[in-house]
Amino acid sequence: MPAFEIILRFLGAIVAGYLLGSIPTGVIVSRVFGGSDPRLLGSGKTGATNVLRTLGPGPAAIVVLVDFFKGVAAVLLARYLFFGAIPHPGYSDQTWNTLRDGAEALAATAALLGHNYSVFIGFKGGRGVLTGAGAMTAMSPLATLFAAIAGIPAVYLTRYVSLGSVLGALMAGCIEIYLTITGHDSWPHCAFIVVASVIVIVSHKDNIQRLRAGVERKLGEKASAPGGAPQS
Repeated sequence: MPAFEIILRFLGAIVAGYLLGSIPTGVIVSRVFGGSDPRLLGSGKTGATNVLRTLGPGPAAIVVLVDFFKGVAAVLLARYLFFGAIPHPGYSDQTWNTLRDGAEALAATAALLGHNYSVFIGFKGGRGVLTGAGAMTAMSPLATLFAAIAGIPAVYLTRYVSLGSVLGALMAGCIEIYLTITGHDSWPHCAFIVVASVIVIVSHKDNIQRLRAGVERKLGEKASAPGGAPQS
């Protein structure tokens, strides 16, 4: 297979991942249910947490599922459509698997960036937690499990989604590095999960500041009206 065809496959995976990630689920769901645009309330983000505050649990659950599976779909498209599960003739299994894992990592990163900076809504979006988690689940279910073990109890006990998201991201990055060093996953997957963890944590910078100040809004609290102080 010529090198330019490999490059085209990578580019296809990246473009498909970005377009999938860019689907503005929160905005679409808000319009379907006749609610206010989540970009105008609360944090101004389009993720499930802000939709929960603006529309309630039903619409928020839809956003959770769709945003999660955007990440899953990006990885599976790269894996099966652009590279395939069976190594191409002329490439060793190891080389082909590395190329495929690299395409998955690039597609997943593109989906995460698409979710956070959607081309369809003026390069705005969410914080990437669910889309990143979906992509990570398709690559490394064990890292996702440990992230959930760290994040979900934190949300349950404190009602701070931002705290759970940050703790889950930290755990995912650390566990994935361990899994890769011990030979249980590939370096391209590790690179994505570490980068995604950093992106998620950095995107919660304002939440971390509010947590330290004791003014972070808890799960289920109503969003402020347009023009009010932005919340998480």
